[in-house]
Amino acid sequence: MPRRTLPPPPPPVHLRTWPDRSALLYDRGIALEDLRKRSLGVHRLLLLWLCALGGVIGWALLTVPLEMIEDHDVTAFVMVPLCAVLGLGALAPSVIGVVAGIRKDRKIRELTDSWLALDSHPASDSALRSPGLSLCWLLSSLAVSTLGLWASFAAAAYAEPGRDSYSDVALGMGTGLILWLTGLIGITKAVGHYRWAIRKLSPAPASMPDGAHH
Repeated sequence: MPRRTLPPPPPPVHLRTWPDRSALLYDRGIALEDLRKRSLGVHRLLLLWLCALGGVIGWALLTVPLEMIEDHDVTAFVMVPLCAVLGLGALAPSVIGVVAGIRKDRKIRELTDSWLALDSHPASDSALRSPGLSLCWLLSSLAVSTLGLWASFAAAAYAEPGRDSYSDVALGMGTGLILWLTGLIGITKAVGHYRWAIRKLSPAPASMPDGAHH
């Protein structure tokens, strides 16, 4: 079974028992690769979208009572509390999942920086850039964010009085907002990873040899 817990941080200096640099680089490489997959893996992107889907379902259930009240439905007294409970039951775990994911990313970044600080090995560290995965996050999140903006503006701009109820507009705008926020989270993560890679993984500028100064 895959390990669910994050790799531990590097041991303190007085507890390090690596026999040589090769052993240190081996453990360092395993930890960094594990952290990379846990941060930018496709499963994390799918999990973000799953949370968005749960949020959309929850919001849709929360708008049902509004529609029933508008239609003067006699079953509203029973269905309104039920839909409210179901809607919150679907929306709350999605919000909690997104917040937990953001906190996990912060922890992963701290652990990655700690393992990177142990030593330098550009040949293996270059894999941490993950240009393909970060581009996947960026482009897919841009698409989701654009779809969310379109849904929000379309629900408000093209609503026809007498045909589209307030619940329809609320459903469209709420769904669009959830999608836009989901895409924004993904874009922020992709851009943040790119900036981190530039700052942490760029080779240090070579010093000029003596006598080369003018």
